[in-house]
Amino acid sequence: MTGAEVVIVGSGFAGLCMGIKLRQAGCENFVILEKADDLGGTWRDNTYPGCACDIPSYLYSFSFEQNPHWTRMFAPWDEILAYLKHCADKYGVAEKIRYGAEVTEAVFDEGTGRWTVTVNDAETIETQALVAGVGSLHQPKLPDIPGLDSFGGTAFHSAQWDHSQDLRGRNVAVIGTGASAIQFVPEIAPEVAQLDVYQRTAPWVMGKPDRSIGHWERKLHERLPAGQRMIRDVIYWGLEGRGAGFAASPKLMKPLELLAKRQLQKQISDPELRAKLTPDYQIGCKRILYSKDYYPALARPNVDLVTTPIARITPTGVVTTDGTERSCDTIVLGTGFDVSANLTRMPILGKDGVDLADHWKRNGIGAHLGISVAGYPNLFLLVGPNTVLGHSSMVFMIEAQVRYVMQALHLLRRRGASYVEVREDAQEQFVGGIQGELGDTVWQSGCNSWYLDSAGRNSTIWPEWTVSYWRRTRRLDPADFVLVH
Repeated sequence: MTGAEVVIVGSGFAGLCMGIKLRQAGCENFVILEKADDLGGTWRDNTYPGCACDIPSYLYSFSFEQNPHWTRMFAPWDEILAYLKHCADKYGVAEKIRYGAEVTEAVFDEGTGRWTVTVNDAETIETQALVAGVGSLHQPKLPDIPGLDSFGGTAFHSAQWDHSQDLRGRNVAVIGTGASAIQFVPEIAPEVAQLDVYQRTAPWVMGKPDRSIGHWERKLHERLPAGQRMIRDVIYWGLEGRGAGFAASPKLMKPLELLAKRQLQKQISDPELRAKLTPDYQIGCKRILYSKDYYPALARPNVDLVTTPIARITPTGVVTTDGTERSCDTIVLGTGFDVSANLTRMPILGKDGVDLADHWKRNGIGAHLGISVAGYPNLFLLVGPNTVLGHSSMVFMIEAQVRYVMQALHLLRRRGASYVEVREDAQEQFVGGIQGELGDTVWQSGCNSWYLDSAGRNSTIWPEWTVSYWRRTRRLDPADFVLVH
């Protein structure tokens, strides 16, 4: 058995930020466990054609490490991955990452106040604090469609894109029309012989104000970082203003709805296709998507949008409930991620020996500030329950959470305590307040989205402005916690 003061799980934005802040605070006795063979999380796994951020690049970086090298307003995946590797190297956390190290169990010992983390069902690491930075868009969600295993052609999830397959001249079926599909469909549509896009629910699609960032503009950002920060601040507050429609009053979403409908009408001339692409729920209830070329791709003569539900898949194609079979030789699953199960895919046993997954099934998914769970001392969640955003950058939220976790660790050291545990009443007050706020928001307006957990409760979205989360996590209140010596 080895030991570490802090064990971090995951090497995406969250895990790297936690490692960087530990090093800056003088803590060297920590390890980042990464089950894959490279860092990057979402931006390591998602390499499908057209994959890019849907938040402006200026906001999609750590506040302490601006990136003057973005080539587009919405950075492609490879630039984001290169940025993360740059940060890991610059701040000396790359050497702290252990690859091929999957956490298969974590058990808290109340007697010692320490966690025992099992890696690859073999090695164990004893640690005082466990930080889970596993992210939410990580575990591919495979659809439960009869016959999928019987398909005789090539089938893969968009997050596991098979780059060995040349799609030129093929008949391709795309199942799903979410954030990934609207990026890769325009990329593959001109190459394939026939593309059938299977849509269950029409997404709201806004125009994406993307543009290239030229060489001289990048040079200017490099020499005058204050100017780039000013642009970052303007974009941040602009997105915060848009968040008012989500959280404060859904009526404020009407202008966005009109803009989305105007784009649809402008880009789709066929009334029948336009009707299929018109959502039947309030804009913002599901994730708003951004694209300038998705609708034109669907209007191509070699592309069909299929809205009849899928009944089954055969070895040679897809059969819909009206009995029609459309042949294909390739299936791409753009069916998103299993958000609710991602954090609890590894057993995490707290004070009473109950797995966190079972605890949440019994009591509902929730954590104080999305970070701490009563009964699970010295466990800190990054991008935990009710901290995901619908309007701004998750990197901002991650930095706020890491700052809060650092305060908790400092409190442990300052008080000489073995562990710190959030009070159950503080957690209940926070979770109850958030659920109450969600009641009248656009996210609860009646659609079925991935924001909702298996119990139908929105345990994903942060329903306020990001600046309010920053305020609430800026200073840890020791009264919210119990310290045990």
